[in-house]
Amino acid sequence: MFKNTFQSGFLSILYSIGSKPLQIWDKKVRNGHIKRITDNDIQSLVLEIEGTNVSTTYITCPADPKKTLGIKLPFLVMIIKNLKKYFTFEVQVLDDKNVRRRFRASNYQSTTRVKPFICTMPMRLDDGWNQIQFNLSDFTRRAYGTNYIETLRVQIHANCRIRRVYFSDRLYSEDELPAEFKLYLPVQNKAKVSQLSSEEGQTVSCRSCVPGKCSVLQVQLQSLSVLTWSMEDFYIIRS
Repeated sequence: MFKNTFQSGFLSILYSIGSKPLQIWDKKVRNGHIKRITDNDIQSLVLEIEGTNVSTTYITCPADPKKTLGIKLPFLVMIIKNLKKYFTFEVQVLDDKNVRRRFRASNYQSTTRVKPFICTMPMRLDDGWNQIQFNLSDFTRRAYGTNYIETLRVQIHANCRIRRVYFSDRLYSEDELPAEFKLYLPVQNKAKVSQLSSEEGQTVSCRSCVPGKCSVLQVQLQSLSVLTWSMEDFYIIRS
Protein backbone atom coordinates (compact mmCIF):
# COMPACT_ATOMS: atom_id res chain seq x y z
CA MET A 1 0.00 0.00 0.00
CA PHE A 2 2.72 2.46 1.00
CA LYS A 3 5.69 0.75 -0.64
CA ASN A 4 6.04 3.41 -3.34
CA THR A 5 5.23 6.30 -0.98
CA PHE A 6 7.99 8.55 0.33
CA GLN A 7 8.23 7.74 4.03
CA SER A 8 9.73 9.98 6.69
CA GLY A 9 8.62 11.42 10.00
CA PHE A 10 5.12 10.11 10.72
CA LEU A 11 2.77 7.80 8.83
CA SER A 12 -0.66 7.33 10.42
CA ILE A 13 -2.82 4.30 9.62
CA LEU A 14 -5.66 4.94 12.09
CA TYR A 15 -7.04 8.13 13.64
CA SER A 16 -10.24 7.72 15.65
CA ILE A 17 -11.72 11.14 14.87
CA GLY A 18 -11.08 10.95 11.15
CA SER A 19 -14.04 10.82 8.76
CA LYS A 20 -13.37 7.14 7.97
CA PRO A 21 -10.99 5.77 10.62
CA LEU A 22 -11.23 2.18 9.32
CA GLN A 23 -11.04 3.02 5.62
CA ILE A 24 -7.97 0.83 5.04
CA TRP A 25 -8.87 -1.73 7.71
CA ASP A 26 -11.00 -4.87 7.73
CA LYS A 27 -12.89 -5.90 10.85
CA LYS A 28 -14.07 -9.21 12.25
CA VAL A 29 -16.63 -9.39 15.07
CA ARG A 30 -18.03 -12.37 16.91
CA ASN A 31 -19.73 -11.93 20.29
CA GLY A 32 -18.52 -8.36 20.58
CA HIS A 33 -18.48 -4.98 18.85
CA ILE A 34 -16.25 -2.50 17.06
CA LYS A 35 -17.62 1.03 17.20
CA ARG A 36 -16.79 4.68 17.77
CA ILE A 37 -17.73 6.06 21.15
CA THR A 38 -16.96 9.17 23.19
CA ASP A 39 -14.37 8.39 25.84
CA ASN A 40 -15.20 10.04 29.17
CA ASP A 41 -11.56 10.75 30.05
CA ILE A 42 -10.67 12.70 26.92
CA GLN A 43 -14.21 13.70 25.85
CA SER A 44 -13.48 12.75 22.27
CA LEU A 45 -14.27 10.02 19.77
CA VAL A 46 -12.26 6.81 20.06
CA LEU A 47 -12.54 3.38 18.49
CA GLU A 48 -13.62 0.67 20.93
CA ILE A 49 -12.95 -3.02 20.28
CA GLU A 50 -14.63 -5.38 22.73
CA GLY A 51 -15.34 -9.09 22.59
CA THR A 52 -15.73 -12.12 24.79
CA ASN A 53 -12.90 -13.84 22.88
CA VAL A 54 -9.87 -11.77 21.81
CA SER A 55 -9.18 -14.06 18.85
CA THR A 56 -12.55 -13.50 17.17
CA THR A 57 -12.95 -9.71 17.43
CA TYR A 58 -10.27 -7.59 15.78
CA ILE A 59 -9.30 -5.10 13.08
CA THR A 60 -6.58 -5.77 10.52
CA CYS A 61 -4.70 -3.57 8.06
CA PRO A 62 -4.58 -3.69 5.09
CA ALA A 63 -8.21 -4.67 4.52
CA ASP A 64 -7.27 -6.80 1.50
CA PRO A 65 -5.54 -9.99 2.75
CA LYS A 66 -3.53 -10.15 -0.48
CA LYS A 67 -1.98 -6.71 0.06
CA THR A 68 0.75 -5.57 2.44
CA LEU A 69 1.47 -2.22 4.08
CA GLY A 70 5.04 -1.86 2.82
CA ILE A 71 5.90 0.57 5.64
CA LYS A 72 9.64 0.86 6.21
CA LEU A 73 9.52 3.19 9.24
CA PRO A 74 10.81 1.10 12.18
CA PHE A 75 8.75 2.45 15.11
CA LEU A 76 5.12 1.49 15.66
CA VAL A 77 3.26 3.74 18.12
CA MET A 78 -0.26 3.08 19.39
CA ILE A 79 -2.30 5.26 21.74
CA ILE A 80 -4.44 2.70 23.55
CA LYS A 81 -6.74 2.74 26.57
CA ASN A 82 -6.50 -0.11 29.05
CA LEU A 83 -9.97 -1.60 29.58
CA LYS A 84 -8.66 -4.02 32.23
CA LYS A 85 -9.60 -7.01 30.09
CA TYR A 86 -7.63 -9.42 27.91
CA PHE A 87 -5.97 -7.58 25.02
CA THR A 88 -3.57 -8.53 22.27
CA PHE A 89 -2.16 -7.16 19.03
CA GLU A 90 0.06 -8.56 16.29
CA VAL A 91 2.53 -7.09 13.78
CA GLN A 92 3.86 -8.95 10.76
CA VAL A 93 7.21 -7.83 9.35
CA LEU A 94 9.56 -8.82 6.56
CA ASP A 95 13.28 -9.24 7.29
CA ASP A 96 16.38 -9.25 5.10
CA LYS A 97 16.18 -13.05 4.77
CA ASN A 98 12.85 -12.50 2.99
CA VAL A 99 11.08 -14.27 5.87
CA ARG A 100 7.79 -13.05 7.30
CA ARG A 101 7.93 -12.84 11.10
CA ARG A 102 5.08 -12.07 13.47
CA PHE A 103 5.30 -10.31 16.82
CA ARG A 104 2.33 -10.85 19.11
CA ALA A 105 1.97 -8.96 22.40
CA SER A 106 -0.69 -9.72 25.00
CA ASN A 107 -1.49 -8.84 28.60
CA TYR A 108 -2.30 -12.42 29.61
CA GLN A 109 1.06 -14.17 29.27
CA SER A 110 4.24 -13.91 31.33
CA THR A 111 7.12 -15.12 29.15
CA THR A 112 8.53 -14.31 25.73
CA ARG A 113 8.69 -17.23 23.32
CA VAL A 114 10.58 -17.09 20.04
CA LYS A 115 9.64 -19.57 17.33
CA PRO A 116 10.87 -19.49 13.72
CA PHE A 117 7.94 -17.44 12.43
CA ILE A 118 6.34 -15.92 15.53
CA CYS A 119 7.53 -14.21 18.69
CA THR A 120 4.99 -13.89 21.51
CA MET A 121 5.61 -11.56 24.43
CA PRO A 122 3.94 -10.19 27.57
CA MET A 123 2.59 -6.66 27.81
CA ARG A 124 1.66 -4.67 30.90
CA LEU A 125 -0.50 -1.57 30.52
CA ASP A 126 -1.04 1.08 33.16
CA ASP A 127 -4.54 2.26 34.03
CA GLY A 128 -6.11 4.67 31.55
CA TRP A 129 -4.45 5.77 28.33
CA ASN A 130 -1.10 4.32 27.27
CA GLN A 131 1.31 5.07 24.47
CA ILE A 132 2.83 1.82 23.20
CA GLN A 133 6.17 2.28 21.45
CA PHE A 134 7.41 -0.75 19.53
CA ASN A 135 10.91 -0.75 18.01
CA LEU A 136 10.40 -3.27 15.22
CA SER A 137 13.98 -3.07 13.99
CA ASP A 138 15.39 -3.85 17.44
CA PHE A 139 12.98 -6.72 18.05
CA THR A 140 13.68 -8.32 14.66
CA ARG A 141 17.42 -8.16 15.25
CA ARG A 142 17.31 -9.49 18.82
CA ALA A 143 14.72 -12.21 18.24
CA TYR A 144 15.95 -13.53 14.89
CA GLY A 145 19.39 -12.03 14.24
CA THR A 146 18.11 -10.47 11.02
CA ASN A 147 17.41 -6.94 9.82
CA TYR A 148 13.97 -5.35 9.63
CA ILE A 149 12.91 -4.40 6.11
CA GLU A 150 9.25 -3.38 6.36
CA THR A 151 5.94 -3.93 8.13
CA LEU A 152 3.44 -6.01 6.20
CA ARG A 153 0.37 -6.07 8.46
CA VAL A 154 -1.00 -4.78 11.78
CA GLN A 155 -3.81 -6.55 13.62
CA ILE A 156 -5.40 -5.21 16.84
CA HIS A 157 -7.68 -7.45 18.88
CA ALA A 158 -10.18 -6.91 21.68
CA ASN A 159 -10.27 -5.44 24.29
CA CYS A 160 -9.14 -1.82 24.01
CA ARG A 161 -9.92 1.71 22.92
CA ILE A 162 -7.79 3.29 20.21
CA ARG A 163 -6.98 6.93 19.58
CA ARG A 164 -4.27 6.62 16.95
CA VAL A 165 -1.92 4.10 15.35
CA TYR A 166 1.09 5.39 13.46
CA PHE A 167 4.66 4.66 12.38
CA SER A 168 7.65 6.95 12.79
CA ASP A 169 11.28 7.07 11.73
CA ARG A 170 12.40 7.50 15.37
CA LEU A 171 10.97 8.07 18.83
CA TYR A 172 9.85 11.66 19.32
CA SER A 173 9.58 13.53 22.59
CA GLU A 174 6.26 15.10 23.60
CA ASP A 175 7.55 18.53 22.58
CA GLU A 176 8.48 17.30 19.10
CA LEU A 177 5.14 15.69 18.30
CA PRO A 178 2.67 17.51 16.04
CA ALA A 179 -0.41 18.68 17.95
CA GLU A 180 -2.69 16.17 16.22
CA PHE A 181 -0.54 13.29 17.51
CA LYS A 182 -0.98 14.28 21.15
CA LEU A 183 -3.77 13.24 23.47
CA TYR A 184 -5.82 15.98 25.12
CA LEU A 185 -7.73 15.78 28.38
CA PRO A 186 -10.70 18.15 28.94
CA VAL A 187 -10.59 20.19 32.13
CA GLN A 188 -13.88 21.78 33.14
CA ASN A 189 -12.56 23.35 36.34
CA LYS A 190 -10.91 26.51 35.02
CA ALA A 191 -9.56 27.40 38.46
CA LYS A 192 -7.68 24.12 38.42
CA VAL A 193 -6.40 24.80 34.93
CA SER A 194 -4.90 28.13 35.93
CA GLN A 195 -2.89 26.43 38.65
CA LEU A 196 -1.24 23.92 36.33
CA SER A 197 2.52 24.13 36.21
CA SER A 198 4.38 23.94 32.93
CA GLU A 199 5.53 20.45 33.86
CA GLU A 200 1.93 19.20 33.85
CA GLY A 201 1.22 20.35 30.31
CA GLN A 202 0.22 23.43 28.39
CA THR A 203 -3.29 24.88 28.49
CA VAL A 204 -5.16 25.44 25.24
CA SER A 205 -8.28 27.54 24.79
CA CYS A 206 -10.36 29.14 22.05
CA ARG A 207 -8.58 32.23 20.66
CA SER A 208 -11.76 34.05 19.66
CA CYS A 209 -13.62 33.72 22.96
CA VAL A 210 -14.48 36.42 25.49
CA PRO A 211 -12.57 35.69 28.72
CA GLY A 212 -14.81 34.08 31.32
CA LYS A 213 -17.70 33.61 28.88
CA CYS A 214 -16.42 30.90 26.55
CA SER A 215 -18.37 27.65 26.50
CA VAL A 216 -15.50 25.78 24.84
CA LEU A 217 -13.80 23.42 27.27
CA GLN A 218 -10.21 24.23 28.07
CA VAL A 219 -7.86 21.30 27.67
CA GLN A 220 -4.49 20.22 28.91
CA LEU A 221 -2.11 17.71 27.40
CA GLN A 222 -2.88 14.30 28.82
CA SER A 223 0.10 12.67 30.49
CA LEU A 224 0.39 9.26 28.83
CA SER A 225 1.86 6.15 30.36
CA VAL A 226 4.57 5.26 27.85
CA LEU A 227 5.38 1.60 27.27
CA THR A 228 8.65 1.07 25.38
CA TRP A 229 9.75 -2.52 24.93
CA SER A 230 13.23 -3.98 24.84
CA MET A 231 14.01 -7.64 24.31
CA GLU A 232 16.41 -7.34 27.24
CA ASP A 233 13.39 -6.93 29.54
CA PHE A 234 12.13 -10.44 28.87
CA TYR A 235 13.05 -13.97 29.81
CA ILE A 236 13.14 -15.61 26.38
CA ILE A 237 12.23 -19.21 25.58
CA ARG A 238 13.40 -20.30 22.14
CA SER A 239 11.98 -23.28 20.33
